Amino acid sequence: MAKKVLGRGLGAFFPDYDKEEGSEKSTSENTKTAVPIEPAERVNIVLNIPVDHIRPNPHQPRTEFKQEALEQLSSSIRRHGLIQPITVRYLGERRFELISGERRLRATKLAGIDEIPAYIREANDEEIIAFALIENIQREELNPIEISLGYQRLIDEVGYTQSEVAERVGKNRTTVTNMLRLLQLPDFIQASLRDESISAGHARALINLKSVEDQKKILKQIVSKSLSVRQTEDLVRSYEKKNEQTPAKKKEENKRDPFLEELSKRLRQNLSTKVNIKPKGKGGEIKIEYYSEDDLERLMQLFDEMA
Repeated sequence: MAKKVLGRGLGAFFPDYDKEEGSEKSTSENTKTAVPIEPAERVNIVLNIPVDHIRPNPHQPRTEFKQEALEQLSSSIRRHGLIQPITVRYLGERRFELISGERRLRATKLAGIDEIPAYIREANDEEIIAFALIENIQREELNPIEISLGYQRLIDEVGYTQSEVAERVGKNRTTVTNMLRLLQLPDFIQASLRDESISAGHARALINLKSVEDQKKILKQIVSKSLSVRQTEDLVRSYEKKNEQTPAKKKEENKRDPFLEELSKRLRQNLSTKVNIKPKGKGGEIKIEYYSEDDLERLMQLFDEMA
């Protein structure tokens, strides 16, 4: 549990704080009055910090802050105070860097309050990136694209594998992989995910469509008709079937074994990737697509579970 020490000055914990603030007291006078604090004692403490001394977190995964929600939170803070402190780290020179709690910080400034309670953490840049991303993802206040970008940044900037990301955020591996696939979608679909006019389930159904024009048509129907995910999947299948009805493909389709077609469909659903079964003589081949080493690892894990 964090120690609440709101009654103690910042100079007691950060010796350079009062000195750099331009206090008229001499260094020797400050030394006499300040209570020495060991670095270890600065961890998991809560202090009141001037809001103007906190810089934003450059690793903030959230990009959308709804003004109405900020105003509601600001009004609550004015009436009842801030219940949950933000989290920061001390940079020196009377500056702090926000780790998590940007919405609370913005709402506090909007309320016209000069100081905000904050947990003080000691962490390096890599730990800050991981903590900020994971803390925000676990709060589940982000839209699907912000979550997906958060997962990708944990992989790119912290060096996690997809399995490690899943473990740290408390999700299963397949969920993380499916969220990362959303980043392959065109910008106009990602924009609909950002404003939450469609869900991640709708978006995943659109991934399998090769035609951008078809994706646009179905997206329009999802929004205008409030289609469910199941209805969207059915609509996508109808478009895929229609696109296959070229003369050459009709001839090829007539030769296909209905059993193999059904098997291919089931494999695509179970593996969440493209699967094609092609008969050759008395045998044949099964083609399963993967999009990265992590995606291949996911497939291998699924095969192990099926064994």
